[in-house]
Amino acid sequence: MITAVEPKVEAAGRYSVAQASEALGIHRNTLRNYTEQGLIKCGFRRQTARKFYLGSEILKFWRAQL
Repeated sequence: MITAVEPKVEAAGRYSVAQASEALGIHRNTLRNYTEQGLIKCGFRRQTARKFYLGSEILKFWRAQL
């Protein structure tokens, strides 16, 4: 269940999978599933090929779940 409290993230900030899932109050696998379903967008860091989530996307996703 996604947190009822708006995540405290900076709109322009970049957040790791762990940070984004913690901000939303969900497990990282749940976040992965939502990403695969196209419900939330992520980016990739070229050097490490790790996913990141923009704060604006986290907030947009959270607000859509209300």
